Amino acid sequence: MVHDQLRALVRRYPIVRFATRRIRVHLPRRLGGLDPARVPPRYRRFTLSLPRPEDERRRPGPDRLALHMPGDLTVPRKLSETGLAGHEPDSVASFMALLDHTRPGAVLDVGSGIGVYSILAAARSRRPVFAFEPTPELASAARAVSASGDLGFTVVDLALSNHNGTARLSRAPHNDTCNRIVHSARPGLSRPTVRTATLSRWNETAAIFPTVIKIDTAGSEPDVVAGGLEVLRRYRPWLLVKVRPDRGIEERLMALLDPLEYLWFPVTGDPPFQARGEISGRASPALGRMWMFTPEEPPEELWSSMNSWREALRSCDATPTAP
Repeated sequence: MVHDQLRALVRRYPIVRFATRRIRVHLPRRLGGLDPARVPPRYRRFTLSLPRPEDERRRPGPDRLALHMPGDLTVPRKLSETGLAGHEPDSVASFMALLDHTRPGAVLDVGSGIGVYSILAAARSRRPVFAFEPTPELASAARAVSASGDLGFTVVDLALSNHNGTARLSRAPHNDTCNRIVHSARPGLSRPTVRTATLSRWNETAAIFPTVIKIDTAGSEPDVVAGGLEVLRRYRPWLLVKVRPDRGIEERLMALLDPLEYLWFPVTGDPPFQARGEISGRASPALGRMWMFTPEEPPEELWSSMNSWREALRSCDATPTAP
């Protein structure tokens, strides 16, 4: 029990993780020593190139973003290695095309992490952007990005779910993008308490008009949709939802979206995507698992816009900078 609590303490606080690793690099392997070459730095500094289609050079926003992020966060590590060209390019291209071809309104990035989708929405559109992230260190990183990049998206320290109140946040041991809300009453450092709310309740207070919603919450996506049914009925937003297979997620999403007459498109292959009569996580690539749910038949211009954004993303690599 004590050992588990100590491990949870190390995982929860970045400064404790960093200090512990610096000690372990001086220990022999048999005593838990670490290879110094595999220990992440305290911070990562790199320049992230942002996509801009060739035929839309007058689009607002910066072309590059200088990021200074905690070194052991998962997404900054990947972005520093591959840039946006290697970060869910098909899903990102679909998201950007939705911003181009849906009516004016707010963008909601549910399960934002450090805010990659929020960064792009704020940099390439004039829409209000809200990033929902319950993990404290990820929300803090997203807030720093919004401020340092002068992007101005709003970070909401909240887990959207199917109830209002609180829940436990289960931290994944090696990948912070897999942190998720769990229904557990067991307290502990590894499962801190976070605030929860339904999308409908939050929107009632915020009084915004959502038109594009991206949801990636490590398995609780149906709970987010269930808590936002009133929003879906009233505003008919376009959705990008990560659908992980074999967890009952597909069946729950179909039961929720079918009465609302949404169309279901796996984000896979070359556009135009084909609508499906069944939602299956395995119908989209393992690196993406993203589905697009639309309240109406997508216009032809949407598909050509996706191709333009795909092409723009191919040149978006990351440039390391000196520590």
